[in-house]
Amino acid sequence: MVDKPAIQYVVEEAVSAQLSDVLMITGRNKRPLEDHFDRNYELEETLTRKGDKSRLARVRESSDLATMHYVRQGDPKGLGHAVLCAEPHVGDQPFAVLLGDDLIDPRDRLLARMIDVQEQHGGSVIALMEVSPEQIHLYGAAAIVPTADSDVVRVTDLVEKPEPEQSPSNYAIIGRYVLDSAVFDAIRKVVPGRNDEIQLTDALRDLSHRDDTGGPVHGVVFTGRRYDTGDRGDYLRAIVRLACERDDLGPDFRTWLRSYVTEEMQE
Repeated sequence: MVDKPAIQYVVEEAVSAQLSDVLMITGRNKRPLEDHFDRNYELEETLTRKGDKSRLARVRESSDLATMHYVRQGDPKGLGHAVLCAEPHVGDQPFAVLLGDDLIDPRDRLLARMIDVQEQHGGSVIALMEVSPEQIHLYGAAAIVPTADSDVVRVTDLVEKPEPEQSPSNYAIIGRYVLDSAVFDAIRKVVPGRNDEIQLTDALRDLSHRDDTGGPVHGVVFTGRRYDTGDRGDYLRAIVRLACERDDLGPDFRTWLRSYVTEEMQE
């Protein structure tokens, strides 16, 4: 994304919400992710000798962000299984799950707000975003009831990728979760579905029916800026937006973009 891996934006989001211990669930051929957040001593030494403090700070930025840990998922058995791989690290503490293909604009405090809601209500908290009926089949959908807070809802049921006519609402789950550790036991009870995948949505559905022992489940309704890097069009739009808003790139890039759009409209 411009000049920074998308996963670094995700880690920076966690750090901005005061989370400094990060466990990354990886798989085969994902070693570059680990290398990115590791120290590059040879390059750092070269830049130090040259007195290039600016580039040295940029090189060290990713390795200084947080304490990083890594676990390989092994068999790709779905998001629920990936979360279950974190249990030995997490223990019995609440924890956040951030999906790497969902980017939240750093100006929007979604994760911090979710942590506040979890501390207030207990249980688990998911991020929800209203989408069009035609798109709801791409997401998990939530049945909800309002609460005293306008941006917080109580989740009463969840359905994974429903057909529009069967969806309980147009509120879709996006890739941010703050979970009670009871979710691990709930995941173990999930019956694998298509492609032998264990869906996190099914475990959260179980928790949403509880008032204790891991429940309830609340949702924070997000109306801010989200970029889905798994969608090619949204990925391109995200790069343009992020580049336009950069102090170092934005002014020249916006000038070129205006000129380019004007020329395209005239053809």
